[in-house]
Amino acid sequence: MILYNRFTLDNGLTVLVHEDNATPMAVVNVLYDVGARDENPEKTGFAHLFEHLMFGGSINIPEYDEPLQRAGGDNNAYTTNDLTNYYCQLPAQNIETAFWLESDRMLSLAFSEKSLAVQRKVVCEEFKEHYLNKPYGDIWHKMRDLAYKVHPYKWMTIGRELSHVENAHIDDVKQFFFKHYRPLNAILVVAGNVKTDHIKRLAEKWFGPIPSGEKYVRNLPQEPVQLEARKLHIEAAVPLDAFIKTWHMDARLEKGYYVADLLTEILGGGGSSRLYQALVKEQKLFSNLDCYHFGTMDAGLLTIEGKLVKGTSMEQAENAIAAELEKIQQTPIGESELTKVKNRTESVIAFEDMSVMSRANSLAMYELMGDAALMNTELNKYRNITTEDMTAYSQQIFRESNSNTLYYHAK
Repeated sequence: MILYNRFTLDNGLTVLVHEDNATPMAVVNVLYDVGARDENPEKTGFAHLFEHLMFGGSINIPEYDEPLQRAGGDNNAYTTNDLTNYYCQLPAQNIETAFWLESDRMLSLAFSEKSLAVQRKVVCEEFKEHYLNKPYGDIWHKMRDLAYKVHPYKWMTIGRELSHVENAHIDDVKQFFFKHYRPLNAILVVAGNVKTDHIKRLAEKWFGPIPSGEKYVRNLPQEPVQLEARKLHIEAAVPLDAFIKTWHMDARLEKGYYVADLLTEILGGGGSSRLYQALVKEQKLFSNLDCYHFGTMDAGLLTIEGKLVKGTSMEQAENAIAAELEKIQQTPIGESELTKVKNRTESVIAFEDMSVMSRANSLAMYELMGDAALMNTELNKYRNITTEDMTAYSQQIFRESNSNTLYYHAK
């Protein structure tokens, strides 16, 4: 059971405090309710560009990292299609340094042409290195575009195309900042060797004066139910053929999400999983094979992807996967197999919650989903899933008409 206190500042900033005096450290985690799904389709990659810009200095603090390092801290950030998260960890007695740093960049970034030019170049290089020049680097650009017709999950966090970031103008950047990076759209979580009363005083002192901004109301086009299979063949200079197939699955808080999570474990969770045992180890059709999903807030994708062993045809690979999926749809999963993956999932969640950094991150995530208390009921949702649920859901999603297949041929 993860305990926490919650309060809201007058400007709308939600603050959660998780007291843990078993550590000398404190974590300050600021989650902004903005991800790649909130971008203008003609100006994508901005949420990720911001992750870089936020370290480029603010009005009163030209250098973010240096004061934090002097206080014995370190920091990082990540952007997804759904959110942007900044976090730092430092000795608890120096926590005010983190409040000073985080509040100043929320108040106002130093929007300079120079900072934008530097970070734009960094992101463009990243785009080229990982997505244009790297073997198989464009797989998810192609797959997302195939699988989504209207929902903004159509593009990756790096952006839909290089030119969007290359052409990012300072006015676009300012507009994006003041629309999304405001107290009303943020969740501050403080965890570790802290006391709630002290955190309340610090939050009011440092974040209280920041203008609240307008509440961002998300109104995204919902992806219609897919009614026919989509296929795409690509040829590229890569060493091995690759096969990638996705199916639409339920959103993060729906029951189907939890079932899908367990299904991916049974099919692709490591060396004892069904796909690995049958198609990598026994039939030797794939050199590696994974089954996973993206855990997205809105309806997401369940994925099977692997590289083919030389000499295996795409048809053989596809038929072999189809045969395994048919088994899981037709023959009920045994109680012991289901219990095993439930136990593994439980241990992963428990292991994650051991670190105070992870607990802070999770509290912010669940608060974003509607209520941080969900963090304490999550395991029951997995425990309540039956073998009948697994069969019914696998029949529901693994329909061919719900699938998108990418055949990635080596030249």
